[in-house]
Amino acid sequence: MTILTTTARATALALLTTLGAPAVQADQKLLTAQSEITFVSKQMGVPVEGRFKKFDAQIAFDPAKPQTGKIAFSIDIASVTLGAPEPDAELPKAPWFNTARFSQASFQSASIKGLGGGKFEVVGKLTIKGNIQDAVIPVTLVQTATTTTASGAFTIKRLAYKIGENEWADTSMVADDVQVKFKLALSGVGKF
Repeated sequence: MTILTTTARATALALLTTLGAPAVQADQKLLTAQSEITFVSKQMGVPVEGRFKKFDAQIAFDPAKPQTGKIAFSIDIASVTLGAPEPDAELPKAPWFNTARFSQASFQSASIKGLGGGKFEVVGKLTIKGNIQDAVIPVTLVQTATTTTASGAFTIKRLAYKIGENEWADTSMVADDVQVKFKLALSGVGKF
């Protein structure tokens, strides 16, 4: 009798879990080959653009019910490049990204709000070099037949994350504001 009850409970739990999970979320994937994350900082007033070559995301998002969505994003910090050997050799070092100690940057959503017209506001926690800050990220979605592209830009303060420590904390050399831009291609997102 106990075995039957345990089996029945397990079956009921599995059924409820399956029924409770929206099907639209099960097949959502980041298409990394069609996606990009770039950033622009200013060094002595001159814009310098860089990018991250490796990143991933776990997405559970229904445009019709954005408030129920969850987004978790990770970036392989060692994949950063400014496109030149000398600065690329410096960025992994301790004053900048310290990739030996902090290999990943991450973002975890806390809330998603629909603003209409394919525009959304994603609020969450951004972690870089072990420093956690609140982030508000505007996102615009554009859909084609099979792909949804999420794009946007936001600004971070690099010193809040201890990016560029010691002599590099001088904002006349490297500005504190860094603009982060993204274009993320997604499959499996429902129509809006």
